[in-house]
Amino acid sequence: MKYLLTCIMCTLLFFGCADKKPDMKTFKEEPVKPFSPPVSYEESSKKADEFLTQLSVEEKIELIGGHNWFFVKGVEKFNIPQLYLSDATQGVHIRKDLSGQLEKSTAFPCPILLASTWNPDLSKQYATSIGEQCRAGDIAVLLGPGMNIYRVSQNGRNFEYFGEDPYLAGRMVENYVVGVQNTGTVATMKHFLANNHEFHRRMTNAIVDERTIHEIYTPAFKAGIDAGAMAVMTSYNMVNGEWAGQSKTVITNLLKGQLGFKGLVMSDWWSVWDPVKTITSGLDLEMPGEGNMDIPGLEIMGDVYVRSNAKRLLDEGKITENDIDRMAKNVLKLSIAMGLTEREVKDESFLNKFTEHEKVALNTAREGIVLLRNECVLPVSKDKKILLTGDFVEELARGGGSAEVEGYDIVTMLDAFKAEFGDNLTYIENPTNEDFTEADVVIVSIGTLDNEGWDKPFELPEETNEKIKNISTLNGNTLVIVNAGGGVEMTPWANDVAGILYSWYVGQNGNIALAEIVSGKTNPSGKLPISIEKQFSDSPGANYLPEGAELYAGWAEDMNMQYPQIDVEYKEGVLVGYRWYETKKIQPLYAFGHGLSYATFEFNDLQLSSAIIKDEEPVTVTLTITNTSEIDGAEVAQLYIQDVEASVIRPVKELKGFKKVFLAKGETALIEMELTKKDLSFYDVDSKSWKAEPGDFKILVGNASDKILVEATLTYVE
Repeated sequence: MKYLLTCIMCTLLFFGCADKKPDMKTFKEEPVKPFSPPVSYEESSKKADEFLTQLSVEEKIELIGGHNWFFVKGVEKFNIPQLYLSDATQGVHIRKDLSGQLEKSTAFPCPILLASTWNPDLSKQYATSIGEQCRAGDIAVLLGPGMNIYRVSQNGRNFEYFGEDPYLAGRMVENYVVGVQNTGTVATMKHFLANNHEFHRRMTNAIVDERTIHEIYTPAFKAGIDAGAMAVMTSYNMVNGEWAGQSKTVITNLLKGQLGFKGLVMSDWWSVWDPVKTITSGLDLEMPGEGNMDIPGLEIMGDVYVRSNAKRLLDEGKITENDIDRMAKNVLKLSIAMGLTEREVKDESFLNKFTEHEKVALNTAREGIVLLRNECVLPVSKDKKILLTGDFVEELARGGGSAEVEGYDIVTMLDAFKAEFGDNLTYIENPTNEDFTEADVVIVSIGTLDNEGWDKPFELPEETNEKIKNISTLNGNTLVIVNAGGGVEMTPWANDVAGILYSWYVGQNGNIALAEIVSGKTNPSGKLPISIEKQFSDSPGANYLPEGAELYAGWAEDMNMQYPQIDVEYKEGVLVGYRWYETKKIQPLYAFGHGLSYATFEFNDLQLSSAIIKDEEPVTVTLTITNTSEIDGAEVAQLYIQDVEASVIRPVKELKGFKKVFLAKGETALIEMELTKKDLSFYDVDSKSWKAEPGDFKILVGNASDKILVEATLTYVE
């Protein structure tokens, strides 16, 4: 207790005295307003049918496969333009081998950092900025958002996604979709379905049960569909025995049928291998439409393209002209619905908004960097003698692959810390033990460079662990900054260091936010969108690699179609992430939703508008949050439900609501969130519908999945 009081006093002395408590405000979890295309789907569908009658079979076939790797052919006589499709979720990936590209594009913080903000409004601003840069660069279709659920921490593409929880991901994604599409740029949700690791992704068969698909792996897609998303990209992997991009079960039955998607479905690049199955699966556009004969590893598949095979298959009676018409119609409908027959894709006026976009990127980093541990080391006074060392100090850590965005005017960690701390900060690449002991504070930067196409070890190199343990022994004020696209193992030293900041990949100017958090100019408010396990064997998907297999790096193995098929059974079912750790009573190192602040907050007065819920009548959950410190800050109220007794396995907790609030020192706010029957339901495989069972549900509200602060009981009656 004495140590805790000392830490509190350190923070209070740093920030000064309190002002008068302001009046209480009310904050509600607001629904997103769905995007409506300029031309309704009904009208665009009629127009597309009209156009189809004027096209030959050969002309229609030209529409259903890509051209020149990243383009969809237009139809000049209908004023339908050629469409350029560009990656990715965290900004515009500039392809230097193509002409007419943007001269620069903003490198935003990675999406898992965006998810760490727990701020859907910010997700919309972030996506709006990217959509505007697409318009400036003549990009009609953004190949994002990426939104696969974080199942294993080793997944090389976790940095592109929104974490482990389908509810959190859904709220961020729906705002992302609306933000992009309100600019006139098409959003493409990817990768459908169950693409949850990168190790030989093309040869992976994800074996997932129906309930798990509906409760874990499709809710974020459903949220995006309901928000008006116009395109979906299928994944590389197989789902229950068939490649996703040529699976009628995945595309026609699930995506277009059960989830109600009415837009364009495209394949990922070089991910379908049977043109008959591809054409009849419900897929609308095969990408890139050409070229795998020239790519080492894929050449053994031969000519598998829709465009080059469709006429022959039609003549042989293996497909029908109706199949081709369906595909071509959805390609035409996309352009018509977005109004591209009436306006240009390119709008260079958006080049004038890059300064605003940079501000959005910086604010995202400010809200998304997560303070995991703070034993009185932060904030650091500017009169302290600071030693900075480690990786990514003079270069920007970022994720690689199709999502990589180089950015411009890069602010390195050294640049930002020098600007914030001046001459009191010293950077030494290889410090001596004496350098460590003489510093008031040591800041050590570590991390990983995650990449599409391969997975990375959860464990850090042993030399990194030994270095941190040695430094923490020499200096009790050691702060570790982790630059990574997902969780990494910190167990060997987490309890030895004074502080840990998880900065993810902060983007081109995010190191400014990092330096501000260290100095106290910005109060951290990020919350983990994942659980970080103590050791990889604790995680639900730990055994996904084949026996004896080792992780690799590089594109050669990713393209290896001769690698034996890998059956990955999702045995954990709906128990993904914190659902697994809580239900199995496995304590992670840092729990889902965890994130510290320099301020302190108190949760009180949890009330339900009714103790009983029935039919479709919602129940309003209210509580108050008070900033009990003398520092302005932000907190996230996280609402979980627990089914006290169920006929099926249900997680101990399921996130069903959250609200981030910014409170001045001493301020109290009223939080309102709604619960419906659907929030209490599980997917019933017998009835093929969502089912709530009568009985009691605990309503649990806190600031992390393992820190429930107030609770109540709600009873569902039929």
